[in-house]
Amino acid sequence: MLGDDIKKLGFGLMRLPKIGQDEDIEQTKKMVDLFMSKGFTYFDTAYVYDGGKSEMALKECVVDRYPRDSFVCASKLPLWNAESEEQLPLLAQESLDRAGVEYFDFYLVHSLNKDLYEKAEKLHAFSFMQKFKAEGKAKHIGFSFHDSPEVLERILTDHPEAEFVQLQINYKDWEDDVVQSRGCYETARRFGKPVVIMEPVKGGSLVTMTDEVQQLFKSVHPDMSIASWAVRFAASHEGILTVLSGMSNMEQMEDNTSFMENFRPLDEKELETVAKAVEIINAIPTIPCTACRYCVDGCPMKINIPGVFKALNHYTVYNNPEAAKKQYDRAVRDGGKASECLQCGQCMEHCPQHIDIIETLKKAPELFGE
Repeated sequence: MLGDDIKKLGFGLMRLPKIGQDEDIEQTKKMVDLFMSKGFTYFDTAYVYDGGKSEMALKECVVDRYPRDSFVCASKLPLWNAESEEQLPLLAQESLDRAGVEYFDFYLVHSLNKDLYEKAEKLHAFSFMQKFKAEGKAKHIGFSFHDSPEVLERILTDHPEAEFVQLQINYKDWEDDVVQSRGCYETARRFGKPVVIMEPVKGGSLVTMTDEVQQLFKSVHPDMSIASWAVRFAASHEGILTVLSGMSNMEQMEDNTSFMENFRPLDEKELETVAKAVEIINAIPTIPCTACRYCVDGCPMKINIPGVFKALNHYTVYNNPEAAKKQYDRAVRDGGKASECLQCGQCMEHCPQHIDIIETLKKAPELFGE
């Protein structure tokens, strides 16, 4: 199978250590050196990561310092940056130039969903990918994906030339009704496609966790990190090309390589422990918002109430203030902060779940520091 010779931990270059607004290149070099010394070889970047600085960091920390045949690297074609078919080769070549390579081992159409797939078809993106490969600028082509199993099946049916799929898979999203990790994974495997896993620790949220979940994991393996459970869960499935981890410091690199150097899949007892952890997480009381958006339609300030509630729930469930704050900032970046609520009550008149929206919104400024 494609990727059989690749160890099951990949270095995702989306969350590199920073000094101010710039990548900490010297620390990243040390992380790369440890990664490579343990036999890991897969580096993942994308055109859009940190405005192109991620691809440049790949060049400076890996490409310029190691023989080209000693590592494999992946990057991604950003369709949202393209308005015409003619732009695709320009975007792809810019990625090659930034990374300082003549070819990518793995090249992906970035972040397909139903809407972006329609754009991909309009721009003949998959035909371009095949040409890019034929020119020797990509060894293997595929796509990353965020949507339903049904949409994934459509893409794989239309484009059997895709050699692999990159999916969001972690133990919390495995049975999630929105992400549908299991359904997407099973669809990819039914088509015989190897899977690259992204977000195995859900953006870091499966590292923090509540005290009850942490104590559960520590009761089984006192010396293993909380993160190890999530990464090993992802890597334990069949047909996995590699599991990407967006490591941001040397401590994370040391931890991940320690348990993935001689990877052992989760055994039956460990899988039962993970299932218990998910039960605990799912039992945590959260704001029962269904994101119907009836509340937003009547709000004079156009506050993104479902987005604010999603951030508050993330804070409650995962004990991860940093990730929750990022979610909140995204929810209100176009205006309508929770603190701007006029307490007019129109939202509560339209809420099918009868949530006390006015009082619940007050928690956001307290937690997220407006």
